[in-house]
Amino acid sequence: MNSPVQPIEVLLVEDDPGDELMTREAFEDNKIRNTLHVVRDGQEALDFLYRRGDHAGAPRPDLVLLDLNLPKYDGRQVLEQIKGDPELALIPVVVLTTSSAEEDILRSYKLHANAYVTKPVDLDQFIAAVRQIDEFFVTVVRLPGRA
Repeated sequence: MNSPVQPIEVLLVEDDPGDELMTREAFEDNKIRNTLHVVRDGQEALDFLYRRGDHAGAPRPDLVLLDLNLPKYDGRQVLEQIKGDPELALIPVVVLTTSSAEEDILRSYKLHANAYVTKPVDLDQFIAAVRQIDEFFVTVVRLPGRA
């Protein structure tokens, strides 16, 4: 790998301020200058992705970190919308949630989630998990439009 790692635009869809803070901390600790955009419910996520309202000037995310349990539209509905839209379907979506229920895992993959990660309760493990997601999508995976 000779090419330098390019920062990516990451959209975090998370309504829990504590989980948002831990995710921000993981990104900052990782020293990768990815831009982390945060929205707090399903409606705001769709507004960001479709660049509507307050998010009219939003960048197209290279990666979405999506909680399942959200107000307005839940994460499953947001995931279904993203993967059902040809303009958005190529954006990798990692479900990052507290649910370890088999039905949530199966449904997320049936809706074409790219990965499903259960949030660790322990702070250090949570930060490590987010760091690994970040590193994988920044250094290992080739993202559409970034070759």
